[in-house]
Amino acid sequence: MQNDLSPGLTVAVITKNEAANLKACLNSIEGLDARIVIIDSGSTDDTQAIAEHFGADFQVYADWPGFGPQRNRAHNHVTTEWVLWLDADERLTAELRHSIRDAVKNTAADGKTVFEFNRLSSAFGAFIRHCGWHPDWVVRLYPAAHVRYSEDLVHEKVLVPTGAAIRKLNGDCLHYTYASLEQFLNKQNLYSKIWADQRAAQGKTAGLGSALIHGWARFFKMYVMKAGFLDGKYGLLLSILSAQSAFNKYAALWLKGKEKN
Repeated sequence: MQNDLSPGLTVAVITKNEAANLKACLNSIEGLDARIVIIDSGSTDDTQAIAEHFGADFQVYADWPGFGPQRNRAHNHVTTEWVLWLDADERLTAELRHSIRDAVKNTAADGKTVFEFNRLSSAFGAFIRHCGWHPDWVVRLYPAAHVRYSEDLVHEKVLVPTGAAIRKLNGDCLHYTYASLEQFLNKQNLYSKIWADQRAAQGKTAGLGSALIHGWARFFKMYVMKAGFLDGKYGLLLSILSAQSAFNKYAALWLKGKEKN
């Protein structure tokens, strides 16, 4: 963990070919008076030019170790007591910016407190308020000297210190997660492969029956238990696609087990 950090805030983002999103993301942090650190994995579009326009410390790590390890690399470049993590497809609302400023100003960076915000996510042009997508509280603001991300290759999370308080920030973070069906399928296929590779490396296996069960359970949970039907056609579409993604993960793990036999 780091020492000799200066007071203040660093906003950290990991990117690869995020030119379509990054400008709006960084515009949304205006007024935070924050340093910006971008950890890039080999963009070939205008990501770097946009980042440098905002005065970001742009660092390229072309090898891809997974989402958790890539995020943790940012700490080599964080020089402030607090770090706020954003994805390139996220935007801070004015209320959330104000809450973040107050938290950094009025909270000791001693590892005893971390902060979470609520994400409101959009899929295919519609904000999803059910399906288990909202509320969606995620820890993203923490003292840099005391906290890191898990080393998971995908679905990484902040490792909150034992005994630390998790306090809520006011205001939503707008998450423009899937602009198109193609983007959804490409991202979910990538996540399924990474997830199956990680589980297989840990010696875990799955059966085709478990893939079917997990797929059906995902649909039932999102559409029925989490009231996805209240999101109309978008809720139905998202529940079906998410069920397919759950099936694909376990099917991929099952096939990896077959490859070893």
